[in-house]
Amino acid sequence: MATPFIAGLAVAAAAMAGKYGIQAWHSFKTRPPRPRSRRFYEGGFQPTMTRREAALILGVREGAVAEKVREAHRRVMVANHPDAGGSHYLASKINEAKDVMLGKTKNTGSAF
Repeated sequence: MATPFIAGLAVAAAAMAGKYGIQAWHSFKTRPPRPRSRRFYEGGFQPTMTRREAALILGVREGAVAEKVREAHRRVMVANHPDAGGSHYLASKINEAKDVMLGKTKNTGSAF
């Protein structure tokens, strides 16, 4: 007599666990997306800036069109401009990165 009762409790517990699992899955699927954390370039600057390094500084792809490069340059310079408390060194590197990406480099390196 106790065996059918225990079996019934086991079935009820399994059903409740399944219901909870389905509810948890639905709430997981409908949650708002979280922004993924960006990984930043941890290295220093190269003696002569490469196209890859320039793209990393500006946050664009190496094959980005000129308009995207100018837009990225403006966005990064607004955040790092010396008149707004930014570093002159970083501003020169950002300008150098834009020149490298647009093909206007003299290949002399940074002023610093």
